Amino acid sequence: MASDHDAITTLIYTYADRMDAGDLDGVAQLFADATLRSNQRAEVRRGTEAVLKTFRSSVALYDGVPCTKHVTTNVIIDVDAQRHAATARSYFTVLQARPELPLQIVIAGRYHDQLARTGNTWHFSDRMIYIDLVGDLRFHLKQPMVERAR
Repeated sequence: MASDHDAITTLIYTYADRMDAGDLDGVAQLFADATLRSNQRAEVRRGTEAVLKTFRSSVALYDGVPCTKHVTTNVIIDVDAQRHAATARSYFTVLQARPELPLQIVIAGRYHDQLARTGNTWHFSDRMIYIDLVGDLRFHLKQPMVERAR
């Protein structure tokens, strides 16, 4: 059986893997009992349907994939085993390349996650996305959802 730290790290990486695969349904399922928030929007999305609606309306897909690579690093996890809860902080960098867009970083920031364990399974209870750096998002997002830092 994987340690709590390994299971939580795998969950964090699963988000990136599913996003890059264009598996928006799979990404949304990670938030079945969770909220998803951002420092760029006041809206709080809760549950699979709300998260799926947000990603379907915002993420540009090309033949089913967003042509991105989400790189997640600097994962720091604090587990409270007695409460079956944990917090995690990590950095993300999203690279994208398209025929009309050379390979580049399009956005970078931090995830602040709250997690809960049910039985032996860890799941998100809240993800706050802090967007720190914004590049050329024209080919990643269908509509502007983030602002460049001034």
